[in-house]
Amino acid sequence: MPLDKKMIGCQTDGVEHWVDERWLMAYAASLADLNPVYMDTSAGNVIAHPIFPVCLEWPPVLNTRKLAAADTLTDEESGRGVHAAHDLHIFRPISAGETLTTKATMIGIEAIKPGGAYTMRLDTFDAQQQLVCTTYQLSIYRGVAVIDGRTGNEGDAERPPEAPVSLPIEQAQNFDIHIPGSLAHTYTECARIWNPIHTDRKVALAAGLPDIILHGTATLALAVTRIIDERLGGDPTRVKRIGGRFAAMVLMPSTIQLQLSASGDNHLSFQVLNEQGETAISKGFICFD
Repeated sequence: MPLDKKMIGCQTDGVEHWVDERWLMAYAASLADLNPVYMDTSAGNVIAHPIFPVCLEWPPVLNTRKLAAADTLTDEESGRGVHAAHDLHIFRPISAGETLTTKATMIGIEAIKPGGAYTMRLDTFDAQQQLVCTTYQLSIYRGVAVIDGRTGNEGDAERPPEAPVSLPIEQAQNFDIHIPGSLAHTYTECARIWNPIHTDRKVALAAGLPDIILHGTATLALAVTRIIDERLGGDPTRVKRIGGRFAAMVLMPSTIQLQLSASGDNHLSFQVLNEQGETAISKGFICFD
């Protein structure tokens, strides 16, 4: 069955989370990132790793499948959805002890060669209804067609912000990052992101994968950790925007390679290669102050 453009403009209910020290520390620890700002409760309130918002966004992402306009898709077709690109805008760091609410809005649907592409905007607000972060997430339903069932009363698709101009990485600095065999299981539990292709080998094989694979957001988070350590003086509060496209899979255990450009005035470009030399994250960028 097809993906219908009438979903554009549909929004999920907000999902509320209490973000405590335990969750923030566990997420950072799953990445082996022991930066004191994430881990040292004796130094004050701990803050979140910049990629932590994906944890808050997961339930609203799942809830988009329950939108009234999503009833054209079968469960099997919904299961074909893959996370293709990510663009996270951080307006302030997340701190322990906050109640945050996240909702998803479908802002674009189009037909592409692999199937139906859809873009959602994920907004996270604090208790004072101030925007904490926004993510533009592109996903693809492989092999699913797109139809336009709009009646004319719906709004136009929202165009996500343009990515910064890519900087050359042909002569980039290269950094190896080891991926332990247990990381997908640890990341699943600490991020509270449950997708069985990352932890259940039977399910992964049935989906046509060679084995369980690492979450794309885990690969991205590992790259961001290394960038913060190497280029931002270990200060994650400088990070304002992170993006990239997810491509090749990362198996475990393995060693991935972060390739990092020289810094521009306020951003740099990167890509991540898996152990087979395939591009796991392409067109990566990170903006900072």
